[in-house]
Formats: sequence, structure tokens, C-alpha cells
Amino acid sequence: TTFAGLMGLITGSLMLAFMPLSFGIPGYVIPLVFITAHYALFQAANNSAVMMTATANRRGVISGMLNLSRNLGLITGAAVMGAVFSIGAGGGEVATASADAVSAGLRLTFILAAGLICIALAIGLGAATKAKETAHSEGQA
Repeated sequence: TTFAGLMGLITGSLMLAFMPLSFGIPGYVIPLVFITAHYALFQAANNSAVMMTATANRRGVISGMLNLSRNLGLITGAAVMGAVFSIGAGGGEVATASADAVSAGLRLTFILAAGLICIALAIGLGAATKAKETAHSEGQA
């Protein structure tokens, strides 16, 4: 479910990067609904997976670390992606930017987001593969 959530986030980000040009307002709304649903799917599955590995006496600390990492990611991501959007839109005043400049800024921002989510997916797949190999080798011992 974690990987399905990440795949949905990648798909939604790429939809936001390219759909709005030809679909207008629905081209923004549909990908945002898609991203929101898959973000919730990812968060629920990821938090459950992390908490299942925590011992009873460490669950409070682990839960706090999950919340801290989520909040730091949201704050940092908003700042960095805002800067990426500004650069992609030409670096000028966004309020007076042309529609093409805003579109270019959004495209760059969501292509970068999809790329970063791909990295998260690769890390998750690598960790899952390593965990399976470890479990398999312990089962043989």
C-alpha cells in the first residue's frame, strides 16, 4: 500500500505538470484529488509499517519522530518548492507573471516533485528488498 501511494503521488504530480495546459480548471482539480488520496494512502501505510516495528516502550518516541519528520518535510518542501516555482516562472513577480510563465513554474515544480518521489520509491523498494533478503537468510540459518 505504501508503494501504491507513492506511485499515485508520482502519477498525480506528472498529471499536474502536464494536464492543466489542455484541460483548464479540471486539469488542476483532478490531479489534486488524486494526489490527496494517494498522500493519505501513503501516510497511513507508512506510519503503520514504522509503528509495527517499534517496541511497546519506544512507540511514543517513534510516533513523535514520525510527526516531526512529516512536519519538517512539509515546511521544508513548501519553501523549496516555492523557490523552484519562482525560478521556473522566470524569477520575477509572480502576481504579474504571464500565464505561460506560471505554467512553466508549475511544470518544473511538479516534475521535480515526481522525481523526488521516485527517489523515495527507490529507497523504499531497496529497503523492502533488503528486509526480504535478511528474513530469507535468517530463515535458512
